Amino acid sequence: MLTGLALIVAIGAQNAFVLRQGIRREHVGVVVAVCMAGDALLIVGGTVGIGAVVTRFPEALEVLRWAGAAYLLWFAARSFMAAAKPSALAEQAPRSRHSVLATTAALTFLNPHVYLDTVVLLGSLANQQGPDLRWIFAAGAVTGSVLWFSVLGYGARALAGVLGNPRSWRWIDAGIGVLMVVLAVGLVLH
Repeated sequence: MLTGLALIVAIGAQNAFVLRQGIRREHVGVVVAVCMAGDALLIVGGTVGIGAVVTRFPEALEVLRWAGAAYLLWFAARSFMAAAKPSALAEQAPRSRHSVLATTAALTFLNPHVYLDTVVLLGSLANQQGPDLRWIFAAGAVTGSVLWFSVLGYGARALAGVLGNPRSWRWIDAGIGVLMVVLAVGLVLH
């Protein structure tokens, strides 16, 4: 569980989106469920050996790398536009469930690092535990993911007062934009 948490708690586009949706109290259940299910699917996939397939076919990661970099740059542009014209989260137009679902899925599955972290790294660590204990390790990693996304999505309400004003989000959106550009550049140069 601690290994899973150590990999997932890093600041990134997915966590920022979950936080924003939690503060807005908009489709939080959908966002949290997609993030948890995505992690569980990838962790279980790595545990059954998909990590070996991904390692043998690096072309798959190459496609994800470029798609992920493009998506991160698009996300950065949106963040910079939001920072230029900040508004209180409560004043922003609500997003449709479909739009939130699509964004959550893209942030979850277009990030090549998620495949390296969950499929390859956690899958390898799970399989090092032996055939009897690998599923206990995987269950612990999935539990860490479930805990993290639940706390982040539903616990964000506690931060609504501090992060509910436009000035806070100007800085947050600008920081997210910079982080997304850095991550995109890192993907392209990696």
